[in-house]
Amino acid sequence: MFSDVTLGLNIQLHPRFIGPHVQDYIVGKLIEEVQGTCCDGYSVVTIIAVDEIGKGRIRDDGSGLTTYPVKYQCKVFQPVEGEIMDVVVTKVTKMGFFSQDEDKLCTIFVSDHLIPDDMEFQRGEIPYYLSSDGSVKIQEYTQVRLKIVGSQVDDAKGFFCIGSLRDDFLGVISDAGGAVDSDEGFEP
Repeated sequence: MFSDVTLGLNIQLHPRFIGPHVQDYIVGKLIEEVQGTCCDGYSVVTIIAVDEIGKGRIRDDGSGLTTYPVKYQCKVFQPVEGEIMDVVVTKVTKMGFFSQDEDKLCTIFVSDHLIPDDMEFQRGEIPYYLSSDGSVKIQEYTQVRLKIVGSQVDDAKGFFCIGSLRDDFLGVISDAGGAVDSDEGFEP
């Protein structure tokens, strides 16, 4: 789920950047350090606005660095339990399959226990799950609609979620060949 939040961060600047364009350097460093990272349980997608840049304080550790407290607004991503997501399958194994959301902010694993009972794993050069009547196939690059049943965040690696196909209106929305059943689709 995407939302707008206000966060804060202390930005460290080397003395050579302190001058008439110090605010530009602070904003640039904020974008470099925060955008596209995970922190405080969020994945920061983009900085929307810088609300306040506080007074700089010279550190007393002899480094000469100056610390500026910065408050900023940003668009963040945080998967929520029960959320329905459209994803692309990235890898299929006997234990289930891995997938990613369209923005590549989250990796979702769907265990074979959370795939409908009528789907069987099929070995081969390109492994896949196939329904008992042969009408539904899940393989790499298949677009799937699933439900988030759990999530975990690692500030270094991002979000990892557990998904399920065991609910109404979940499952394949397009095959790996790109035939989309719904009005909208996305490329892996």
